[in-house]
Amino acid sequence: MTDNAATTGQAAMTDKAATKGKVLVTYGTTNGSTAEIAEAVAGVLGKAGLTAEALPARSVTSLAPYDAVVVGGGLYAGRWHKDARRFVRRHRRELAARPVWFFSSGPLDASAAERDIPPVRGVHRAMIQLDVRGHVTFGGRLEEGAKGRVARMILRSGKGGDFRDFTAIEKWAAQIAGDLARG
Repeated sequence: MTDNAATTGQAAMTDKAATKGKVLVTYGTTNGSTAEIAEAVAGVLGKAGLTAEALPARSVTSLAPYDAVVVGGGLYAGRWHKDARRFVRRHRRELAARPVWFFSSGPLDASAAERDIPPVRGVHRAMIQLDVRGHVTFGGRLEEGAKGRVARMILRSGKGGDFRDFTAIEKWAAQIAGDLARG
């Protein structure tokens, strides 16, 4: 969806430490909040001179064009969105060969802005297996019109809202851009 800036290098990765230009920011989302975070991350990477595109995890068939990958998943009942989980499982060998970062989105309160929230168990396991460079949990968004019975129940209880902090999201993305620039 997002394709920003000029490519600074599109050679296939053979070493996780040496990265140049094209970054996939992929995500699993139900109501679009995680997609908007992914697009913000891709936008920051693009402004830093990398070619970055945000794509739904279910639509990605190969990682061959990408030098690095950021994977995001909405949190639902303590688990990453199924599309993000399936993406990591399906592409684990390719992910192991390039720099990877994970993010989660979902707390429907200010907790993500107030403290670091560790990854859920399944995400933590994947981080260890793939030598993921970092993970962060951002606040989520749940607003009227959200899909799903549980989402509607949460909204009826008055616990919806937008708890994403785009300043923190952009800062984290800039750190990734810096890491990639340093190789």
